Amino acid sequence: MTMKNRDKNSPGGSLLYEQVAGEMAGLIEQGTFRAGDRVPSLRQLSQRFNVSINTVMQAYTILEDQRLIEARPQSGYYVRSRVPEIREPDFKSRSFIAPTTVTISDLCHQVMHNMMNHDLLPLGSAIPHNKNLPVDKLNRIMASEVRRLSEQSVSYQMPPGYERLRVQIARRALVAGISSGPDDILVTSGCVEAVYLALRTTCSAGDTIAVESPFYFNFMQMIAELGLKALEIPSTPRDGISIEALRYAIEQNKISACLIIANFGNPLGSLMPDERKRELVELLASHEIPLIEDDIYGDLTFGNERPTAAKSFDNSDLVIYCSSFSKTIAPGYRVGWAIAGRFQGEMERLKMIMNIATASPTQLALAEFLANGGYDHHLRSIRRTHARNVSQMADAVARYFPAGTCITHPSGGFILWVEMPAGTDAILLYHRALEQGISIVPGPLFSLSNKYGNHIRLSAAQWDERIEQGIKTLGALAHDLLPV
Repeated sequence: MTMKNRDKNSPGGSLLYEQVAGEMAGLIEQGTFRAGDRVPSLRQLSQRFNVSINTVMQAYTILEDQRLIEARPQSGYYVRSRVPEIREPDFKSRSFIAPTTVTISDLCHQVMHNMMNHDLLPLGSAIPHNKNLPVDKLNRIMASEVRRLSEQSVSYQMPPGYERLRVQIARRALVAGISSGPDDILVTSGCVEAVYLALRTTCSAGDTIAVESPFYFNFMQMIAELGLKALEIPSTPRDGISIEALRYAIEQNKISACLIIANFGNPLGSLMPDERKRELVELLASHEIPLIEDDIYGDLTFGNERPTAAKSFDNSDLVIYCSSFSKTIAPGYRVGWAIAGRFQGEMERLKMIMNIATASPTQLALAEFLANGGYDHHLRSIRRTHARNVSQMADAVARYFPAGTCITHPSGGFILWVEMPAGTDAILLYHRALEQGISIVPGPLFSLSNKYGNHIRLSAAQWDERIEQGIKTLGALAHDLLPV
């Protein structure tokens, strides 16, 4: 289709951008551009249709209003998935929020075990796929560093950890808005250990910790192991934890710490706006409540600009920042870290008691990879991959799941939170899926109070025909479980 170029103020100009929007909408409907695909840039489409860039901008505004495409900062326009977005919960009612004793769930153990079963299709595992990781480069770097630093590779890198690695982490922290020196960083065996040490440092058995709801089920089990009580604070897919509900909870309860994932939370994928992060940090600081921030997904934004950490707004030294390379480079290396401020000394002491030190060879390899391995180039690649995978999986859910299914639309990470029609039993769906060789995570694991019975977590860490067939099978099973 070729169109005569007309200025937007000329007669018929409005019809022109509507024609461009209609043409692109038709291409999306026909499948020329599918969910997750990047559509032509403003300049490309301007040249293609022989119209002004302003005309294309108006056309793309129409397509955004129709929720057919979405803009990603500094990245361009992409086709949106067609599945409805999960509705925002209503926080207006001020029901009393009470702490809950956490128990270790047999179902949780089973789900974790299934994640490691390679005979199952991993539709729920929040683990990056090996084909998206720099496996060959890491293997070469590991071999080289072990030869070059042979004695260091077999010696303890006592807390706070290998200095060269801590230097690289401190430099990376600047991108998240955190100014820290190498001595402010404690290397841990993954982010899970960093969070565990933070909980041990700030809480004692019987204490209450505020958490988001829904929240990462493994942290729930950790809280149970430490004999703590959890206070579930409702969260939204867009803004994360409700600060209004948290403020009310603090007025009603004695809270020893707060644990959140501010950037692309698990399972909601929510990204807290900076102003909300600041408000959260200031609220907790006014009550001298430590904030434990898990930022393991922060580097996996779909845009080009990494979101800031809540820690960047910490003026009271009360935020313990935890992260790792498990979602971006090498989950099996088990290298994470904490920037713990006033709690640093106690966390180092507990680290030495627990396991003396994090493995040396992996610390050496990651230090070299960060210094010379092209980490930023790697991130640009996996960000594009995850953005495409998430869109394609969401689109498949729209096509195969029952009408009325809703889903989150995260702007980073690779996790989707799916809300099926009311009455659909997520745990029964989990068991039916296992019979078909498919592993998912049922929603009730993400709460202590029997919530999310019709929700599941899906992982878009990979996408291929086998995964799409798995989503199709899962959708058919969900149809069979619809209440009569």
